[in-house]
Amino acid sequence: MSGALEKSLAILEYLIAHPDGVALAQIATELGQLRSGCHRTLQELIRYGYVRQLPQRGDYALTTKMASMGLSFLSKSGVVDIAQPVVQRLAQTTEELVRLAIVDGERLTLVAKAQGARSGLLYDPDMGIDLRLSCSAAGQAWLMTLPEDAAIAYVTRQGMGQPKHFGPNAPTSFKALLKLLDEHRKRRWSVIEEAYAPGMSSMAAPVQRQGEPATGVLVIAGPSARLTASRMQQFGPALLAAAAELAATGQASALLKSANVGTWGNVPEKAAGRRRAG
Repeated sequence: MSGALEKSLAILEYLIAHPDGVALAQIATELGQLRSGCHRTLQELIRYGYVRQLPQRGDYALTTKMASMGLSFLSKSGVVDIAQPVVQRLAQTTEELVRLAIVDGERLTLVAKAQGARSGLLYDPDMGIDLRLSCSAAGQAWLMTLPEDAAIAYVTRQGMGQPKHFGPNAPTSFKALLKLLDEHRKRRWSVIEEAYAPGMSSMAAPVQRQGEPATGVLVIAGPSARLTASRMQQFGPALLAAAAELAATGQASALLKSANVGTWGNVPEKAAGRRRAG
């Protein structure tokens, strides 16, 4: 990757977490860039419509161009048209939040959701985020479909989620994580309680055609006080049925096609081969 492109992408990714804008000095310092060079890059990004400078403080923030491109991409991929009715039905059945995450290389990204809870505490995290593989129900549901060495490699590169940043039951060792994955495989879906976030529970099943890699993960999530272990056991058959429906219809969507798994970051062929073996 060229130096100019690398610096531009680093700035764009940094600004995603700062919608209210950031000063030039802070951007340059935290990204380890020279202030003069960082300023030139920001001016180029402004010229192409990706960044704007706030009039009062002079801070820099993203425009909606990237968000618009992402929404347009999802719309044209067909994933929302295919997935939303399935996600909506499952949300109505469970009366909890249901989300669909797409496998993209070594990441899981949330792309669709439906809220089934009608009252009480609602659990509704941000869409578009990359999920922590080691401690999310979606991450563990995907990892359980992979060979053990591939699962360990992906978690190693992303980092293990620590309880202080996630939930008190987040696994802190590969031994603990692999034990959980074995339990999930026997059940056919993952179950976590207070691992991704304090006070929250979730369960997930992979979207996977027989003999092919998983292309996504379907998740049910809610407050632990309401989404108890017994309720998650009760919802298991409905979750599996919905995931199977998405697997059957997913070939009509570019994002849910098994041939497109691994688009993020041009994943090396060796890693892709390990996924196909799983």
